[in-house]
Amino acid sequence: MKLATKKEIEEIKQRFLEHYPDSVTELNYKNLYELLIAVMLSAQCTDKRVNIITPALFKAYPDVSSLAVAELDDVKELIKTCSFFNNKAKNIIKMAQMVIEKYNGEIPLDEKELVKLPGVGQKTANVVMIEYTGANLMAVDTHVFRVAHRLGLSKAKTVTETEKDLVEKFKTDLHRLHQAMVLFGRYICTAKNPKCDKDCFLTDLCKSKESFKAK
Repeated sequence: MKLATKKEIEEIKQRFLEHYPDSVTELNYKNLYELLIAVMLSAQCTDKRVNIITPALFKAYPDVSSLAVAELDDVKELIKTCSFFNNKAKNIIKMAQMVIEKYNGEIPLDEKELVKLPGVGQKTANVVMIEYTGANLMAVDTHVFRVAHRLGLSKAKTVTETEKDLVEKFKTDLHRLHQAMVLFGRYICTAKNPKCDKDCFLTDLCKSKESFKAK
């Protein structure tokens, strides 16, 4: 598969920004604490499912101090319909405890500090910073990874390397491009049966559309 040229990259960027001018996360949250928890829960779980789970969770534990002293089994019960709920329950409690102990109860708004928190990887930290501060960062989830490769923006085998490729090629507006690529991958450039002929505004720039044609 060919990689996109500089001219094509610029065109892809412009079209994403035009089609998704105000794109934001589909996760529901009211503050930084709720956003961080929602993003942590969304790993390998749909935003829809997370939005169903979080109201009861946030009602029971409205802040880091209440979550830090939560019983593990109680948290598990509240998030049991989420994938990997056992691990996620442990991590969100440990995260809250560390925020209390190390950061005086204030969630750090810095991606390098965020990744030190239990259960918070690079992608989670970047998503939080993108959404909450509009930071010029790129986060690569399954949708962004798929879209980046189908459009010839990256041939990288890993999420980290794909993120580097996208940062290097797009340079600016990364927070908006991240959200745009997520929505594009979720609703148009889907894993199975992508809507190439119907809804796609990048068909002419796609490097892999031929492989989706019915044999």
